[in-house]
Amino acid sequence: MSLYGMMRTGVSGMNAQANRLSTVADNIANASTTGYKRSSTEFSSLIIPTVTGNYTSGGVTTTVRTSISQQGDLKYTTSGSDLAINGSGFFVVQSPGGAPVLTRAGSFVPDAQGRLVNAAGFQLMGYSYENGNPSVVANGLGGLVPVTISQTDLVAIPSATGIFTANLPADAEEVTDPNDWPSANNATAKYSAKSSLVTYDHLGSEQLLDVYYTKTGPNTWEVAIFKQSDAAPDTSFPYAGDEMVGTQTLTFDPSNGKLTTTPLNVNVTIPGPPAQSIDIDLSKMTQLDKSYTVVDAKVDGAAPSGIAGVQIAEDGVVYAQYENGAMKPIFRVPIADVPSPDLMQVLPGNVFVPTGDSGAVQLGFPNESGRGKIVAGALENSNVDIAQELTDMIEAQRSYTANSKVFQTGADLMDILVNLKR
Repeated sequence: MSLYGMMRTGVSGMNAQANRLSTVADNIANASTTGYKRSSTEFSSLIIPTVTGNYTSGGVTTTVRTSISQQGDLKYTTSGSDLAINGSGFFVVQSPGGAPVLTRAGSFVPDAQGRLVNAAGFQLMGYSYENGNPSVVANGLGGLVPVTISQTDLVAIPSATGIFTANLPADAEEVTDPNDWPSANNATAKYSAKSSLVTYDHLGSEQLLDVYYTKTGPNTWEVAIFKQSDAAPDTSFPYAGDEMVGTQTLTFDPSNGKLTTTPLNVNVTIPGPPAQSIDIDLSKMTQLDKSYTVVDAKVDGAAPSGIAGVQIAEDGVVYAQYENGAMKPIFRVPIADVPSPDLMQVLPGNVFVPTGDSGAVQLGFPNESGRGKIVAGALENSNVDIAQELTDMIEAQRSYTANSKVFQTGADLMDILVNLKR
């Protein structure tokens, strides 16, 4: 064995332990960093071919691995914009330079433009509901936009769906002449029960609807709906425009008082521009021996209102919560995954980018295809175990000292060898 080879091996060992100490230092420094993933140093031996009777020492080389796929503990917070992923997957975020990257660090807060930005300055990306219910782009990161929560815009939500549940009296008097039914819109109209509903148009204005129930035969009722603003002055019928905005015939089973009508809803079409369609569910209507009783009456929509806050569901849907209590989906946050997360490249800011070894990014929505769910009001702690890091630091320190002794011994023997000819 050559003295030079022994010294070279000692240097290789010291360098390897220095790399190990570097990863330990990083891990300890980032023990409190949200979403940080622990790095570790793996050792591989370098073997140099030897000649019979002589041994040639090799050395050791190191590879740094990052435990990206190992989840840290969840820590709950009081901020609804703090996000964590319980399970596999990553948030897609955009760097200040515009490049999309992946992260588990979900400490998001709105910036001056209302964009959700984490502590490292990366913007959360998602799909917008502006063009309807979003779907995942199957072959890349196209279609993603920064999730933006504007606190200044006023938004009106037009009514689209509703529920009306009531009991119609079984002993109500029948109106047999069709000319007297509300649908004929004559001044002689007769009806068995009436209610009004508040709806909202595209500008957020209230539109009151008058809903008439008329018993037209045994176990048969007519539903007729008009815009209240079209009613004749000081009365109701006839309504202006000579048209209903919605009608339906309800048929009840006399044995139990439940509906047998199909479909069990009424579609209200309010003329525009723009025209507005509202689907009102009547499936729980009954005809029992009791007076007309409204059990439930709800229609969605809201008057113009500013955003008071946001709520983010487990499935990634970001809802804007308005000052009047209305909720509206505005974005949906996808979850990205790769076949081998631990082989992604780690970049500053606690973000990762796919490599050829890790495989390409595959997008999907939370709770689908094995992806984790989003937990709002929580953050993922780092997966660093301080006790383990301190143990590794002591081991690396002792190994470094031992390798330095090897180098020192080789240097002393080299001095003896050089001084032999003196």
